[in-house]
Amino acid sequence: MSNAGGLGLIGSGSMYPDVLRDHIRKCKAATNKPFGVNLPLIYPQMDEIVQIVIDENVGIVFTSAGNPKKWTQHFHDHGIKVAHVIANVKFAMKCEEAGVDAVVAEGFEAGGHNGIEETTTMTLIPMVSEAITLPLIAAGGIASGRGMMAAMALGADAVQIGSRFVASEESSAHQTFKDSVVEAKDGDTALTLKKLIPVRLIKNDFYSRVRELEDKGASRAELMELLGRGRAKLGMFEGDATEGEMEIGQIAGIIKEIKPAAEILQEIISEYNDIRTQLNKKGF
Repeated sequence: MSNAGGLGLIGSGSMYPDVLRDHIRKCKAATNKPFGVNLPLIYPQMDEIVQIVIDENVGIVFTSAGNPKKWTQHFHDHGIKVAHVIANVKFAMKCEEAGVDAVVAEGFEAGGHNGIEETTTMTLIPMVSEAITLPLIAAGGIASGRGMMAAMALGADAVQIGSRFVASEESSAHQTFKDSVVEAKDGDTALTLKKLIPVRLIKNDFYSRVRELEDKGASRAELMELLGRGRAKLGMFEGDATEGEMEIGQIAGIIKEIKPAAEILQEIISEYNDIRTQLNKKGF
């Protein structure tokens, strides 16, 4: 991604500290361009993970799932830029108070862990844009130049894209998961596990059992027992399409091919520029 002109991000949520260090070093060996690390702040061993990011001279972090105030100044003290992911206006404003460098506003359409408010990207971006003065990055339901143009029109300064790059040749996702993304249609994903941390999944047998428990009014403890450990790894990296978590956004419905990441990025930018040219011709 970074070599192609985007900002590549390492998703560290599923990584032990030593694995993250290894991936950072692999990225440094593969590119001389900037890249960042996404850090879910609720994960254990965060002190150790933060120190690895500092020791390895990573220049940018995207923090999520926690209070950005705890770490932002510490990152700034080491020359690291911070973007924080939020799902509502209240926390966007708290990000500005915490001194982050940019805000990622992620709508309900997004894959993986999600906001409990279920606010869509089209609604969230203009509300956040009016509430803060920081650079605003739109996320959730964006996988094309059309989506990028829409996000900019709503008030975003940039976009963050995840689901589309799951179905890239370089993605470390299991081939079965990639194929499931390509085969997904509208309505094939759902937000679930709202009593724990809401997560958007492709519907499969595991999802059906979660839904059945939720419909019966299951407690957090009962849902935790069903979830167990390693469900995301089981689905996305080991390819168990029956019992694993298959985390992907609603936009999977328009993803039809597995391609190199650079080609995907080029197509997105080309479509965005074409639309901008067409709008300019129409006087917009």
